[in-house]
Amino acid sequence: MVSSQDEPLFLNDDDEIIQSEYSKGFWKILIVDDDQEIHAVTKMALADVVICGRQLEFHHAYSGNEALDRLVEHDDIAMVLLDVVMETDNAGLKVAQAIREQLGNDEIRIVLRTGQPGYAPEESVVKNYDINDYKTKTELTRSRLLTTVFSAVRSYQQLCTINENRRGLRKIIHSASNLMEKHSIVNFSEGVVTQIASLLGLSAEGIVGARAPHKDNEILVLGAAGHFADSINKSLSTLNSSEIEKSVRQCLNEQRHIHTEDATVFFIDGQVHQAAAYIETKNIVAEYDQELLEVFLANIAVGFENANLFEELQTAAYLDPLTGIPNRAEFTRNLQALSEKPDKDKMVAVIDIDHFSDVNDGLGQDVGNLLLRSVALRLTDQLGSNVFVSRIAADVFGIFGPTDIVTPNAFNELFSLPFRAGEHYIPLRVTCGFASGANPERVNGKGLLKQVYIALKNAKNNSFDRYNYYQPSMEQDTQRRLHLVRRLRADFANRKLEVWYQPQVELTTQKVIGVEALLRWPQSDGSFISPAEFIPLAEYSGLIVEIGSWVIEEACRQINAFDEIGLPQLRVAVNVSVPQFRKRDFPELVEKQIEQWGINPERIELEITESIVMEDPDLVADILRRLKQQGIKVAIDDFGVGFSSLSYLQKLPLDRIKIDKTFVNNSDQASGQIIIETIVDMAGRLGLNVLAEGIEEQSQLDYFLGLECAEGQGYFFAKPIPADQLISLLQKQMSYS
Repeated sequence: MVSSQDEPLFLNDDDEIIQSEYSKGFWKILIVDDDQEIHAVTKMALADVVICGRQLEFHHAYSGNEALDRLVEHDDIAMVLLDVVMETDNAGLKVAQAIREQLGNDEIRIVLRTGQPGYAPEESVVKNYDINDYKTKTELTRSRLLTTVFSAVRSYQQLCTINENRRGLRKIIHSASNLMEKHSIVNFSEGVVTQIASLLGLSAEGIVGARAPHKDNEILVLGAAGHFADSINKSLSTLNSSEIEKSVRQCLNEQRHIHTEDATVFFIDGQVHQAAAYIETKNIVAEYDQELLEVFLANIAVGFENANLFEELQTAAYLDPLTGIPNRAEFTRNLQALSEKPDKDKMVAVIDIDHFSDVNDGLGQDVGNLLLRSVALRLTDQLGSNVFVSRIAADVFGIFGPTDIVTPNAFNELFSLPFRAGEHYIPLRVTCGFASGANPERVNGKGLLKQVYIALKNAKNNSFDRYNYYQPSMEQDTQRRLHLVRRLRADFANRKLEVWYQPQVELTTQKVIGVEALLRWPQSDGSFISPAEFIPLAEYSGLIVEIGSWVIEEACRQINAFDEIGLPQLRVAVNVSVPQFRKRDFPELVEKQIEQWGINPERIELEITESIVMEDPDLVADILRRLKQQGIKVAIDDFGVGFSSLSYLQKLPLDRIKIDKTFVNNSDQASGQIIIETIVDMAGRLGLNVLAEGIEEQSQLDYFLGLECAEGQGYFFAKPIPADQLISLLQKQMSYS
């Protein structure tokens, strides 16, 4: 929370400018930003500031290249306030790199600023280029800017004063650099003790303490070394030393170094957090060592802030901000640990809330968020502390724990009662996937996550119980499907797919009056992969739209070829998939192919299924009307197998109904005959033609002849055949007529 004396830099405030007696010389400050206003506001905020008897002299650059030019012109610039994002997203980082590597300048202090928190530098950048500080522009209030400048200039001054001893300087930077690698506050604080002791030539015996959050009177040991090591994360009072507690408290209260008979306590002045480093030593710190330590402490003050920041970021990186439970990254980390030490007594699971989007759509996202919190709370409370619960996707929870707890029955029990979300009580149904922690296949953490997702998908597709346990065969099936999809895509691109044609006949004469275009996928060994297997894969992968367009083009081309050799003018029926029909420009695509091949539109008949009709009846009716205006015929394929309303027959501009072969197979039974006769009678009354599919026996042909059904199709007449065989069949038919 920003106090009244720490307002944003871009507001007017009446902070008292810290001044001291003016002396000759200036501290040169380079402001690098592509925003003119930032230059003006920064200069105004730092006007009349005096540090160690010198005022500030401002230099300006508006791009990375211009900044390097200024630095070449002025080799005594004390610090650079450097915008990260300018002409490129990392222009500022490139300048920092050039300062350290190309210019070889180890003394200038670099403070990175950005208006875009997402462009924060990597930890390695902060370490490698000795970044003094990093702030977003919105958090860089005036007082914090002053503190940052004071710290940076003092660091610069002190670095310059010890140029006569480069070895000591290198040791300082090396020490601070090592500390920057310690991202946890405990490791960082322990490193502070070790490095200070090393600089003074002492054994590492000491602690780093700071005030505990929300407990002003308690001091917490953040890090420790030597015989103090067991005190980490404990109260300072547990050391049972009134002298240590007194000196540390004095250091923090008076914000200065404290020297006692048995120790020196160094004050670490972070911008937000302060700490005290207690080092056991009876020696008085020499003046030169004091200068070294001041530089070191100025560096680690920034590192101390960063260590706090890193710890906060690490917490944020592994926690779900909505529910407060671990997120996908933490779930995967724990699965990785489980994979390294498999445990047959552990079970991994994912819980997917069915139709959760309906809650967001119907009741709003706020209610949806409350519902997710309610689910997380029930899972964590009722599964117990031995079970790890995380939220790994929008409405998916990842869980692992003992096999006797992480079970389908336990989850069913948990979701048996509604969940409260504000004023709503919402019942939920879930689908679950499970995988054993025994990990017999020795996969890593991501592999375990993959296994439970495979089990989840299998449960969604095939399990009445809405749960399934991972089996290697599931993954093998998945891999086979993916392999088939890749092969299908490659073979389609290489024009290896074929269109075959099954004749449709006039029942009274058995004369071929039309054909149905059917897709075939030949293999190198002469076999074929069944359309029942590869058509769903084409639909799943989205390839069906391209394949479907090609089949229509091939049908139009074949009609043109038939006409050129004088064959009877047959109609060609082409099946249309749901994804094809969803494209609003589908009628235009068909019309384009008809015009390209110069055929009569009435020669093309598009076959659609009831599932297409019922998905969006109004859209389908509009598209069919546009097709009919072109003269294209439309048939309903597999009529009667769905459970849709018959009312669409009145609304849609249809030409033909194809009775599904399942009914044809039952034409010798009274129940089957009732359905067939009802369909034929209804079609006749609606003025629609009828074609019976799957006729394979003489008795079936006789039955449909008796019904005065006009057309049929099936193995009794002909199987699907390639175009050249169809041509031979048609030519033979012409010779007999």
